[in-house]
Amino acid sequence: MSRPTLVVHALHVLDDVGSARDGVARPGPRVGFIVSGALGKAVTRNRVKRRLRHLAAAHVADTPVGMDMVVRALPRAATAPDEVPADLGSAWYEAVSRLASRRPDGGGGA
Repeated sequence: MSRPTLVVHALHVLDDVGSARDGVARPGPRVGFIVSGALGKAVTRNRVKRRLRHLAAAHVADTPVGMDMVVRALPRAATAPDEVPADLGSAWYEAVSRLASRRPDGGGGA
């Protein structure tokens, strides 16, 4: 889900070992961050990444098991840091809701 400061992607992922045999989802979500050189020098990129990591930690508990998230920071994340928390919260919630509504097993989200 796209926002002015970032983009959030969600994906259902099955356990590498169990998925081929029995479709068992692995526990806990993983979160990855993409912070490109377009945001600025290394100091700026690392600041944005630390902020995103901190903010994402609050949302991991509400993310269903077997779902992975990728957060891509846009240049505005470095120039308008006050907008990042609201953008991340709304994009994260929307991405999880949309993906949960179309789970492969037909079930809802949690």
